[in-house]
Amino acid sequence: MTADDSYGRLDDDDYPAYTMGRAAELLGTTQSFLRAIGEARLVTPLRSEGGHRRYSHYQLRIAARARELVDHGNPIEAACRIIALEDQLEEAQRINAAYRRTASLYTAGV
Repeated sequence: MTADDSYGRLDDDDYPAYTMGRAAELLGTTQSFLRAIGEARLVTPLRSEGGHRRYSHYQLRIAARARELVDHGNPIEAACRIIALEDQLEEAQRINAAYRRTASLYTAGV
């Protein structure tokens, strides 16, 4: 692997670049919070060869959203469920938009 390959990973949202300690520090939360959202299966961090949890940028954004909901008084389990439902709704909206585009092309005779 070249240095360019390594630096390119820094832009990859799914690359597990952060240890649990660093992730907790960046989010201003505790490692136990990260474990809790992992147990709720909101995020599933990758494991290093030594078994340590590693988090990606994408997972940190999800964890930050969960923390925001918890800070507003929601239990962790509820926060995780809200985020899962928001993701499902977003996906359904994307599918519906794609269907509408296809349907309008079909009815337009294109």
